[in-house]
Amino acid sequence: MLIGQVVLGGITRLTGSGLSITRWDIVSGTIPPLNPTQWQEAFELYKETPQYHKINSHFDLTDFKFIFFWEYFHRLWVRILGFVFLIPFIIFIIRKQINAYLIKRLLLVVLFTALTASAGWIMVKSGLVNRPWVNAYKLTLHFILALVSTTFMVKTIADVYNYKSTSEKKSSIILPIFIAITFVQMIFAGLMAGMKAGLYYPSWPDMNGYFLPEVMHSLENWKWINLTNYDTFTFAPALIQFIHRLLAYVLVIFTLYLFFIYRKSVSKLSKFWLNSISFLILAQLLLGILTVLNINPGIPLSYGVLHQLVGLLFYISLFFFYFSLRTNKNI
Repeated sequence: MLIGQVVLGGITRLTGSGLSITRWDIVSGTIPPLNPTQWQEAFELYKETPQYHKINSHFDLTDFKFIFFWEYFHRLWVRILGFVFLIPFIIFIIRKQINAYLIKRLLLVVLFTALTASAGWIMVKSGLVNRPWVNAYKLTLHFILALVSTTFMVKTIADVYNYKSTSEKKSSIILPIFIAITFVQMIFAGLMAGMKAGLYYPSWPDMNGYFLPEVMHSLENWKWINLTNYDTFTFAPALIQFIHRLLAYVLVIFTLYLFFIYRKSVSKLSKFWLNSISFLILAQLLLGILTVLNINPGIPLSYGVLHQLVGLLFYISLFFFYFSLRTNKNI
């Protein structure tokens, strides 16, 4: 369900649906509009947003219902996720069927899932005043908190199922470095999405005919203000996409290196996750290229969602691989 929530977030973003619901009603927001009057009221609230005035002023009620559906489904999913998690969690605590160690780990998941939801509303609010879309940095914060929630869930699963190494080969220092670079890449993935950076350079392997985007050639453009002025100037999108591409190549090289040094010396469990990250990184690179090459005029929904999903699965698999190499001393 955590993976599904991230995927739904990607669909909501790519369909431009994230600003269709202008209020955050935790309880009453569970029920969508049920009659023509309620639908018209919700539509009138949307008409007050900058997104409607600057981008979607041609929308009729049918168009609005489409974008409303994805944002509503995204919010409904997280509500269901809360019930699916909390109800059995509380029951198990009352019955004393889980120990203190597991309770602490699961509470971290609850905490960061709640923070993710809160950051999501902060993100939405940033698109309801002045600008017709959400702030890229707040979107990235929302995404990274979702990743942290997922990471704590992965760690909990690895602990419960006693993931550890059965061989003498120790985890290389290269692996924590690899994880750190992957996390940085996920930050840039969030910025790519928030700035719609892919739209500016729909070519590969060059970026509109250059290895280094032309806007980055001038030192005058390397100013802090240009990192926030991404709506009207291309420097920040160019920089973000350039780094995102470079980090992708670095991650492919790292993954192939890990495959060759570990493939014959790890357990069956570790080998499964090693094969998984090797396959997923190559699939992710291909999906990234296909996404960029098929921009016309916007990011293609299928490629964009698959790119986000495979990136998340790679991230999860990498942590499972890392935990499977633990020894008794570092569990």
